[in-house]
Amino acid sequence: MKKYQTLFFDVDDTLLDFRAAENTALRLLLEGQNIPFTQETKSRYQQINQGLWRAFEEGKIDQEAVLNTRFSTLLKEYGLEVDGALLDAQYRSYLEEGHQLIPGAFKLIADLHGTFELYIVTNGVSRMQDRRLRDSGLFPLFKQIFVSEDTGYQKPMKEFFDFVFARVPDFSPERGLIIGDSLHSDIKGGQLAGIDTCWFNPERKENDTEVVPTYEIQKLDELYSILAVNA
Repeated sequence: MKKYQTLFFDVDDTLLDFRAAENTALRLLLEGQNIPFTQETKSRYQQINQGLWRAFEEGKIDQEAVLNTRFSTLLKEYGLEVDGALLDAQYRSYLEEGHQLIPGAFKLIADLHGTFELYIVTNGVSRMQDRRLRDSGLFPLFKQIFVSEDTGYQKPMKEFFDFVFARVPDFSPERGLIIGDSLHSDIKGGQLAGIDTCWFNPERKENDTEVVPTYEIQKLDELYSILAVNA
């Protein structure tokens, strides 16, 4: 079995339960605008947000455009003209407080700490990811946290990974593995960077893309056997 040494973990919906944090933050924000938090409003926000982040990942827009327009676009559909940047800052203040862990995440990282070189690779806002990782207790278990806002690039861009690899001492691509829930940003990014990939797919989503991960897992504790370590 292949021996890995350097592990790169995504954050949202890989280690931290972003959906739980998002639900709470979105509910508080919408209620502040007298808009009920329903499955319809939630789904429409997610469509807009995911579309903007995908455009960001593809290099079509910058992160500021994502953050400043997602809520103004949403609320315009409900007849409201709002300051998108102001609402986004409010939303992110709510979101920063969400640090619920994915089942098994803390034990896994604690078990791997000291045996493997652990790094975070995530798209997003640096301040928010920093606070959520600290509040979850995960922060000190990683050697370094790489956030797209700080690197100037984003997953799946090869330049993002080039930036990261240049800052990992004695890095060897054949001994690196990225673990994440996104086929587009994590798995495709890992492939473009020349390292093995592990797709965390707890909902058993169908892969209808041309992106094929090295491994696929439904639970985080399946990583133990891949890494040949005891749980």
